[in-house]
Amino acid sequence: MPFARPWLSYQQQLDQLIGRGITVTDRDAALSYLERIGYYRLSGYWYPFRRFEPAAEGESKRETRATDQFCPDTHLLDAVELYLFDKKLRLLVVDALERIEVALRVDLAYLLGKRNTFAHLDRSYFHPSFIRQPAFRGSHQTRFEAWMEKYRGLVKRSKEDFVRHYHQRHGEELPIWVAVEVFDFGAISQLIGMMKVSDQQHIASKYGLDWQVFASWIYGLSYLRNICAHHSRLWNRNVTTQVKLPKPREVQWCDFLAKDDERLAKPFVLLAITRHLLKVICPNTLWHLRLRDHLLTFPTQKSVRKLGLANMGYIENWQEWW
Repeated sequence: MPFARPWLSYQQQLDQLIGRGITVTDRDAALSYLERIGYYRLSGYWYPFRRFEPAAEGESKRETRATDQFCPDTHLLDAVELYLFDKKLRLLVVDALERIEVALRVDLAYLLGKRNTFAHLDRSYFHPSFIRQPAFRGSHQTRFEAWMEKYRGLVKRSKEDFVRHYHQRHGEELPIWVAVEVFDFGAISQLIGMMKVSDQQHIASKYGLDWQVFASWIYGLSYLRNICAHHSRLWNRNVTTQVKLPKPREVQWCDFLAKDDERLAKPFVLLAITRHLLKVICPNTLWHLRLRDHLLTFPTQKSVRKLGLANMGYIENWQEWW
């Protein structure tokens, strides 16, 4: 299907939105939002306010399709305020994930370093069946080979003085307690997923989790980290990777979560996981209270279509245990 949408000036973009039914009470402010945030980025936040109609037979597997028209009383500010709410949400999440990432680096360096200074380079320190698995379906690389390629790339791209210092003074290979400082969240998740079960369980037990649940949670937070790092829409995103849940009564707050694929495909569960891990790492943290207070500022809309925390997949009565 050829792309035929023309370039539009900011004024034309705004006129198009008004023509489709969005209410604009301050044209200068509206133009400023389009110039600073961008039409396409904002479109993810006004999308829920579009009118939906039944999909044509054979057109799509979906039951409805979005039209270009907006629901009655939808204001451009409805989308802008959602964007600002989402921006602050991402900043709060990044703050927590940074602390979790650093703590996981320490966990890995301490455990693997006890085995061998360069344990991260030696497949014998990892689970044989895990490291032999294809990196993904149809891949000719094993998980270990893919991880090594990623790790080598992180070292090569690093501009840190300590990397240059170690290369000059001690050779090409970094000891594990130095190497972890170039890991990103994805590398951490991959490495944990290849470790021997006993080692995974050793780290997981610190967080009160089974090793399989722990590995899936870290993978889920890696996905969350990528969303935030790329400034992508978070608040009502469909999460493509669903996490595992502990057995009943193993983690008290998880008992409020029924096996609900729709809820597990929303970001609230990842926010709750972030809270759980951070409270282990920093027992006196107030981060979860700052996040709670922010969630309770969810903007009200003038549009007849109302959105709320339910669109995030929130758990009923979540404030009772939060």
